[in-house]
This record gives sequence, structure tokens and C-alpha cells, in this order.
Amino acid sequence: MNNLNSLTTSELSELIRNRDISSEELVRATLDSIQSNDSKLNSFITVNKENSIEQAKKIDKEIKNNSVEKTFLTGIPILLKDNISTKNIRTTAASKILENYIPPYDSFVTKKIIESGGIVIGKGNLDEFAMGSSNETSYFGEVKNPWDLTRVPGGSSGGPAAAVSAGLVSCSLGSDTGGSIRQPAALCGVTGIEPTYGLVSRYGLI
Repeated sequence: MNNLNSLTTSELSELIRNRDISSEELVRATLDSIQSNDSKLNSFITVNKENSIEQAKKIDKEIKNNSVEKTFLTGIPILLKDNISTKNIRTTAASKILENYIPPYDSFVTKKIIESGGIVIGKGNLDEFAMGSSNETSYFGEVKNPWDLTRVPGGSSGGPAAAVSAGLVSCSLGSDTGGSIRQPAALCGVTGIEPTYGLVSRYGLI
């Protein structure tokens, strides 16, 4: 199926559940889109290429054998803001200090996503240590707004918002202290949700 990157998470989830597409097909389409389009946006810090393909193949096999409980996230590639701890995947908080830091553990939200069959496709750019509102303070370079490359995407979760807005991923996860999800969602023209404080554990959030 063509143009997978234009579909919503709900639409993609239904296609995977019905076996109209495979998770591997979706992951490869996502990786191709990232490679082709992110150089001008800089929304990703790390792309989890090989592991994502392996996870997708595993999920497809489980779906084929009816050995997995299908959830809304089963087989869906998800971008995580790079201040969210991911075991064995570099987590930098967009800082030179943590440039080569690879966590030995998953954050609470990472663990829940993986348990639900979601695939961590990569880590999203942000203002360094999530301190900023324009995504211009990242050690790895500023993020551009997909609607107008001369404008900022907002921050600090600018990378995840820009990636969704550009259709690189259908959904992403950020963090919000004082508007860090809501502001980039507004500036990039996507839906951003901030849960009630304390509803989601912050374990593993830098």
C-alpha cells in the first residue's frame, strides 16, 4: 500500500490488525521517509533502524501465529523525545554532556509502549535538557518547522511535533513542564495532549 505516511495511527493500527499491511512494511516506509526528508527538519537525533526492523519482523510473526494480543500500538513505529530513557538506545537530552550515553534501563513510558507492541523508531530532537521553547538550543542543531523552514517548531518537544507534522511518524511522545508539548503541537499544527499531572509516571525522564 502506498502513502502509508499520510495515515493516522488509528488507520495504521487497523491495517496491521487486519493484516492488510505488515509492521515491517510500515517500519521500512517510515525509515525511508526519515532518510529522505529529515535532513532539512533535523527532528531526529537517533534513528533506531536495525532494531526497529527486527522488532517489526518479530511482531509480524506473532500476529501471523496469533500468539500476541493486538493492541492499538501493535506494530506502530513511535518517536520518543530524547530525554526519555530507552534501554540500549542512545539518550542524549540534546546535550553534549550525554552525547554518547546509552541507558541500562527503560523509562516507565518506554516500557509500556514496548509491552503494547509499539516500536521505538528513534529519538526526537529537543531544546537541551528540555529547557527552551523554540528548539533552537539543541547541541545537535535546531529543528525546523515543516510548514515554513524559516520558522521554529516550538519547544521543547519540537522534534517529535515536527516529525508528526511532516508525516515522518504518525505519533510521538514528548514531555511537558510548562508547555513543552502544547506549544510545539500548536506551532506545528498537530494534536498535543498533556495528561493530568501525576497520571503518567516520570520514571526515566531526564
